[in-house]
Amino acid sequence: MSNSIKPKEKNQPSYFKEFSKGIIKENPTLVSLLGMCPTLAITNLASNAIGMGLATTFVLVCSNFVLSLLKNAIPKTVRLPCFIVIIAGFVTVVELLMKSYIPSLYSALGIFLPLITVNCIILGRAEAFASKNKVIPSILDGLGMGIGFTLALFAMGSIREIIGSGQWFGLQVLPKSVDNMMIFIMPAGGFFVLGCIIALVNKIANKKPPKEIGCSGCPHFSSCTMIENEENKSDCSKTAKEAN
Repeated sequence: MSNSIKPKEKNQPSYFKEFSKGIIKENPTLVSLLGMCPTLAITNLASNAIGMGLATTFVLVCSNFVLSLLKNAIPKTVRLPCFIVIIAGFVTVVELLMKSYIPSLYSALGIFLPLITVNCIILGRAEAFASKNKVIPSILDGLGMGIGFTLALFAMGSIREIIGSGQWFGLQVLPKSVDNMMIFIMPAGGFFVLGCIIALVNKIANKKPPKEIGCSGCPHFSSCTMIENEENKSDCSKTAKEAN
């Protein structure tokens, strides 16, 4: 009896692991370095960072849920267009809600709100996880990745706003007598703060740079389907040459 139960326990999914991995261990912004465009563009204010993070989290969870349900119904030949159509539908919902109820945030995010559709974090999780796993793990994966993305944006936005303008969510944090470093709310300040946070995360995690540069050094190398397709192509070409 004990021998028959153990394999089932090992095969049971760890829901907490699927949720927590995106917050620290596989943080999409600070570890995988995905979604750099909105990360650098809208983190001059903490409120903008929270808005973008929550909008992306909503799209991540909903798209992972739908794609996990439809993973067996979507043909492989049109997989990517189907992903984009589904993601674009949820982005449109976010746009309409934000435009109706939070117009100031909608104006602040600007073009970067509809660009969530092609955010590599969402497309990456759809391809690497949601299209291959069940519904509940896919939802938890999207929620964890979204929270990790939101926390990274919030940290950057808070640092840049406090040092750059002396305020935080509109509240005066630093004395007005202190000279603000306006460069921190400019693009150069975004690059500097992002680099410092990434260095700090790598130091805490004791993470070293990959020995090999290329696909083999990517943290998602084992789950990448592009590698499999390239290997299949090379195998086919070898077979064709041998036949000739």
